[in-house]
This record gives sequence, C-alpha cells and structure tokens, in this order.
Amino acid sequence: MSGAVDDAGEGDEGAVSSVEKSNDFEQFRDELDAVERRIAGEIDPGMRAMVVAGTVFVLMLSLVLSHAGGARGFDVLLGTQVSQTEHIGLPSRIFVWFVVVFGIGFSLLALMTRRWVLAWIAVAGSAIASVFGVLSIWHRQTPGLGNYYGAGPGIGLIIGTLAVMVLTFHWIRVVWTRTALHLEAEEQRRIAAAEAEERDRKRLTGE
Repeated sequence: MSGAVDDAGEGDEGAVSSVEKSNDFEQFRDELDAVERRIAGEIDPGMRAMVVAGTVFVLMLSLVLSHAGGARGFDVLLGTQVSQTEHIGLPSRIFVWFVVVFGIGFSLLALMTRRWVLAWIAVAGSAIASVFGVLSIWHRQTPGLGNYYGAGPGIGLIIGTLAVMVLTFHWIRVVWTRTALHLEAEEQRRIAAAEAEERDRKRLTGE
C-alpha cells in the first residue's frame, strides 16, 4: 500500500517537474522571440553604409550649387527672390524638399539608428525625389507662361538627381536584403514552433 502511495507521489512530482520545465521553456522562448523581433527591426547596411553616407554628402553639396541660373538649391528650398527671378517651378521645389527631408534627413537617421522602418521611409522618399528630379530637369527645358524660357538645369540639379537615384538604389538593396532575412527567419520560427508543439503532444499522449 505504501509502495503504491510512493509511486503516486513520484508520479505527481514528475508531472510537476515536467510542467515547470515546460513553463521555463516557454519563458525562454518568449525571450528569444523578443530578441528576434528587436533584431528584425534593425538593418545592417555593411559596406553600403559608406556609399549611402557619401551619396548624402553629395546631396548636401548639390544644395549649394546652381539649381537653375543664379538660383542654388538653398534658394529653391527657401523660396528666395533669386528663385522667383529664375521662375523656379513646383517640381523643383518638391524635389529639393524631398531631397532634404528624405534623401538627407531620414537617410542619416536610418544610418545612425539602424532602424528598418526609417530605411523604408528613406527609400520611399528618395524614390519620389528621383521622379521629381527628372521632372525638374525636363521642366527647365520647356517654355513657361508666355513661352518664357528660363535658365536650363544647373549642375546642382543634375548632380542632385543622379545622387538621389543612386541613394534609392542602395537603400532598396539594403531593405530588400533585410526583408528576405525577415521572411526566412519567420519561416524557421514557424517550423520550430510546429516541431515543439508536436513534441509536446507526443510527450503528453505517450507516443
């Protein structure tokens, strides 16, 4: 009789120990998932970081060069009298603002913080800036109201457009590579979770 009681007690202790181990494993897995989510939100541009940083510097340099005639990039950005004299159009203003906010601002933030979402914002803004850069060059080569012909596209506008295109290309490579890694990591995590669930089921059913 006492032997049966002892066996029952040992069985209960074994069940409790199994539950405790399962709880410890679940807590450990939750911690691993939290670490994976934190890492998944980061980027590792590698050598492309130097290219991005150099391209951002070129964009900053383009702002002090001629955008059209006597109007520099900063004149277009601030809407000075010189930009009005040169009849700077809306595409050029949008281009310069997107370059400053996304091509320079968000690119620097993404490089410093390594945040994946900031890199995506930089990609989107730089891509739009590339489109408006091409439109700005085309606009400077077409007549305005009353067949007015202003100065053609300046060196700053051309360099800025090419630089933001290069920036967009490299940011796309960075975020796309990271996206592929995210998908692969999520697939491996789903497989591991399914295998762990199957092991738990077999242990509980005694298979």
